Amino acid sequence: MFVDRSQAGQKLAGALVGYKGKKALVLALPRGGVPVGYEIAKVLHCPLDTVVARKVGAPGNPEYAVGAIAPGGVRILEESVYGIEKVIEEETKEMGRRMKKYRSGSYARGVRPEVVILVDDGVATGKTASAALAYARAAYPKAKLVFAAPVGAQDSLARIKREADEVVLLEIPPEFMAVGEWYVSFPQLRDEEVVEYLEKAREFAPPA
Repeated sequence: MFVDRSQAGQKLAGALVGYKGKKALVLALPRGGVPVGYEIAKVLHCPLDTVVARKVGAPGNPEYAVGAIAPGGVRILEESVYGIEKVIEEETKEMGRRMKKYRSGSYARGVRPEVVILVDDGVATGKTASAALAYARAAYPKAKLVFAAPVGAQDSLARIKREADEVVLLEIPPEFMAVGEWYVSFPQLRDEEVVEYLEKAREFAPPA
């Protein structure tokens, strides 16, 4: 288990240290992926920004993911469910709110990375990761695309491996229920905390 997201990020940074000096860009999935990505960006001395991908839950059962959306019109929907368009509309609105709040994309403006490292605090179904990867691939078509997380479900690994050029997961437990089970401390982050991490990351990111 990991103590918290920061400690998990430090361990993950150790597995990614080979990308130091490689013109990397860390894109974190907020909220939980941001403190993980912060630790990686700090070690690699590279910019940190966000990709506000959103899980699309089943109507009446929001915890059951039936798809995901990401900026740029990315939509991954594996099940056609009555009422799903209403859910997508709501998630699109929340995605826009968070993008504005986090100034998503502004921290990477002018950056032409050779490597894009997409980071989350864990992977359950992999649908949100897939949407974020699709966005990153379109936004940075010439860059190597790496997906990294401290822990992930075995079932999701095959999907992510097809979509990323490299996948780095520190733990792949045979039985996986929820990401939070693999952390001693796993609090919900506030928007203000996300912004604070992004602003702090400016201190060690090189100029574009």
